[in-house]
Amino acid sequence: MKITITARGLRKDEVFFNSPYGEGKGIWCGGAFSLGENYDVEFEINELLIRWIDILPAATHEYSLTHDKDVVVFTGRLENIEEDGTASLQIGDSLMMFECLGEPMPLGTFVRVRTAELRIYGMILVDSEVKL
Repeated sequence: MKITITARGLRKDEVFFNSPYGEGKGIWCGGAFSLGENYDVEFEINELLIRWIDILPAATHEYSLTHDKDVVVFTGRLENIEEDGTASLQIGDSLMMFECLGEPMPLGTFVRVRTAELRIYGMILVDSEVKL
């Protein structure tokens, strides 16, 4: 996903950012960054999410990204949940992977995924390949 880093947070490597789907914050896990610069990134949720608690059906069918205090909320289409709990959420043209457990949820529906542990990895394009 493409983001623009807008501010530094209070915690080490914490950044605030804008994306085409809204605003968020997380821990930057790449090299040096510059405020106001655009980056292609991948998000990682660094916690095990619980379906029907951290992942809930969304009232809307629009992709979005918001944050409130220490919680970041992604709204997107639940694409897949594997038997081992690995799941994917579509947010526009991007897919975000995460791990979850709990009661089954219908695939293809819009859900809200809440996390307090978002990590951001900048990607580098080298000869048309994505390198992390």
